[in-house]
Amino acid sequence: MTGLIGKKVGMTSIFDDAGNHVPVTVVEIEPCVITQIKSIDVDGYDATQIAAVDKREKLVSKALKGHFAKANTTPKRYVREMRDFVPEGAKIGDVLKIEDIFQEQTYVDVVGLSKGKGFQGVVKRHGFSGVGGRTHGQHNRERAPGSIGQASDPSKVFKGIKMGGRQGNSRVKVKRLQLVKILPESNIILIKGAIPGPKNRLIEVYNHG
Repeated sequence: MTGLIGKKVGMTSIFDDAGNHVPVTVVEIEPCVITQIKSIDVDGYDATQIAAVDKREKLVSKALKGHFAKANTTPKRYVREMRDFVPEGAKIGDVLKIEDIFQEQTYVDVVGLSKGKGFQGVVKRHGFSGVGGRTHGQHNRERAPGSIGQASDPSKVFKGIKMGGRQGNSRVKVKRLQLVKILPESNIILIKGAIPGPKNRLIEVYNHG
């Protein structure tokens, strides 16, 4: 698994070589520093640990300060591992570039936190149609879930029943999105389609497969 940490900038559209109008999401790739290289002999598996986005030193534990000092870099907020991937000739402290990991017209998987929507009722959260109108004595019941209980046997509400609750702000992975264009001078990649999360949220972009 190979990838980098980026930030969702927003959406725009471009025209491809055939003149087709393509909607794309703009992702700014953060400078990703190699902070650790793991091996089968020492750690039991091969992996490359990367870190991005500076963090105030007072908020970092002493152990982590030493960990980042070994890589000759400032403390970072986000740390991720790329399992079974060690770049040839790479060493701790190197900064991975877009062209080291990605190529145009290939496919990527994007992981991010979806937009948080707070507490939502069953109509918005699960697509219920509600109880109905206000006829026959009903009052303010249009978006209610309706009865959820059972009869005297088993006399309980089963676990997992669809009800109102918190929606969004959960980890979402969208697979096989096309990487349309790379702009290395701006540290930006253009991905066809939408990706999870609001603007300016950190995401993870991995090569598909």
